[in-house]
Amino acid sequence: MQTVYEQLLTWCREQDFAGHDPFDALNSRIFQATPLAHSRAARLLWTQLMKRSPADLRGVALVPAERNAKGIALFALAQLATWRRTKTKETELQARNLLTTLLSMKVEGGSGIAWGYNFDWQSRNFFAPQGTPTVVPTAFAARAFIEAANAFNDGEYLNTARRVCDFILRDLPRTVDTETEVCFSYAPDSNTRIFNASLLAAEILACVGQLTDDAALCREAERAARYVVNQQQSDGSWTYGTQASQSWIDNFHTAYILFSLKRIISACALGTDFQHSLDQGFRYWKDRFFLADGWPKYYHDGPYPADAHAAAGAIVTFLECRDLDEGSIPLAQQVASWTIRNLRDQQGFFYYQRRRFYTVRKPYMRWTQAWMLYALARLLEDTSN
Repeated sequence: MQTVYEQLLTWCREQDFAGHDPFDALNSRIFQATPLAHSRAARLLWTQLMKRSPADLRGVALVPAERNAKGIALFALAQLATWRRTKTKETELQARNLLTTLLSMKVEGGSGIAWGYNFDWQSRNFFAPQGTPTVVPTAFAARAFIEAANAFNDGEYLNTARRVCDFILRDLPRTVDTETEVCFSYAPDSNTRIFNASLLAAEILACVGQLTDDAALCREAERAARYVVNQQQSDGSWTYGTQASQSWIDNFHTAYILFSLKRIISACALGTDFQHSLDQGFRYWKDRFFLADGWPKYYHDGPYPADAHAAAGAIVTFLECRDLDEGSIPLAQQVASWTIRNLRDQQGFFYYQRRRFYTVRKPYMRWTQAWMLYALARLLEDTSN
């Protein structure tokens, strides 16, 4: 496992942590030069065409390879896990350098600090131009700064994370806001109810609240957690969101929810109703999303595509929730072994997806390499003793 980690890290460094992304099709210089760039339907179709094509069309379409803020956050989290395991000056410097790079990528303006994606993003529900501050990359960046504050006892990192809370509380619309519940939207100009995204925001509020002894942050985190817990289905699952077009149930978004809920419960000392929801959700996820050999299913009702992002998210979540099930660490190891056998290139990077009739071998930097490096670093950390 150590060799796999080192070879992947070396490959990513050789690329300067820059690459393509499944959703960066709208960065195409050719597409942007056409009137289609102003059409919602065309943007969505072009994005899906580039994402689903078995051949990589980005070179022909002139899509540049770039750094991605969430990817850099994941690389920083990987290096922080390695530092916690090794405690060397070299790994500390590598982690700090990535955090400096990450801070330089923040989006200016607004009430606090936030991050966005390096491409225009057309989803089925809204359009976010390049650089729009959005909750997911922001939350992962904040997670990295929180872990760095803990690792290095550095108040500046904690201050950065606290400023993220200002963005969450002041700039994100609240699509649900009652005395007991709140749901944070995906971006300042959106109106979404996406469970994992709102809970990622709550995770940051909870963890910063714990570190700064700010009960008000924990209260907001608890309201957001209660909304998501109340949206859990009777079998323990969560759909992606509340709209009819968001009714699917997938592996890695479920893992996001479990990971964030686990940290919120711990940080804010939440009660048994939250713990019951976590336990039920974890059992559903563990039982429905993995085949006997460690294959991480994408959807609850079908194995394809086998996705390296889903595999990495599963490894990290099994490790985070290891006190819920004594088999969590062996399951994380099993998923890692399957992914190494089936989705790893001999050059050291990981493929995007294995589909029913072919494998997409594109080495997406954020979606696949950053996630796998984070997962492998956490696995090495948690199995080193």
